[in-house]
Amino acid sequence: MSIRERIHEVIFETETPAGRLFDVLLLWAIALSVIVVSLDSVQEYRLRFGTVLKVLEWFFTILFTVEYLLRLYSSPAPARYAKSFFGVVDLCSILPTYLSLFILNSQYLLVIRVLRLMRIFRVLKLVRFLGEANSLSLALRASRHKITVFIGAVFATVIISGALMHIIEGPESGFSSIPKSVYWAIVTITTVGYGDISPTTPLGQLLSSVLMICGYGIIAVPTGIVSAELSRSSFSEKKETEGADHCSTYHFCPNCGVALKNREKEEITDRRGR
Repeated sequence: MSIRERIHEVIFETETPAGRLFDVLLLWAIALSVIVVSLDSVQEYRLRFGTVLKVLEWFFTILFTVEYLLRLYSSPAPARYAKSFFGVVDLCSILPTYLSLFILNSQYLLVIRVLRLMRIFRVLKLVRFLGEANSLSLALRASRHKITVFIGAVFATVIISGALMHIIEGPESGFSSIPKSVYWAIVTITTVGYGDISPTTPLGQLLSSVLMICGYGIIAVPTGIVSAELSRSSFSEKKETEGADHCSTYHFCPNCGVALKNREKEEITDRRGR
């Protein structure tokens, strides 16, 4: 076995003792690095342990940089890994430290490393969860056009409502401009209700009441859209996998670590054979 194949076995495979140990140590390193970044944002700890925290931050960054380069080197399809979800997250988890040399406080974006903890599903062989995650991803993708139209309608509603409230209430009640009134409309229609701006006239309060009532419907609409797509996806999945064990339906791609269906795995194998 070549050095490249050995590195691939350790980094991408979880069935071997070395691969499992690597993934467990990686998860601990990710968790500790997120804790270090969080502590660095606390002024008291930064003043007392700033040097230590900075050294640890660079240590983890260099460690993850080496790991990322080794993944690219050992992967049979580096481009596929680099463009996969975990590949993009792995890259984004090391860039903020280097950017901090040019952009102040950008190192706090390192908390994106917490997304790498999703590998725990693969380490603990919780393939069923990855299958459900894929179903959710497909449902969101299938409903993206409907959600886009819905968001566009909401956007138009808050702009019109904000403009009307600016006319009705005016600067005396805090609606000094249309952008500020649109902010009030967004806060109201999403049922957040900060209370920093509120209408005082009967007509303004009527419009506010209508928006608040509409807000409950607005919350329910995207939920219904995604739920419908999830049900459709689940029904299709049952038809495809009828009579087969659900857990055996998914396999991990050796190049990028994402869950693949049997059919997708066979297609990749056929392409390699050619």
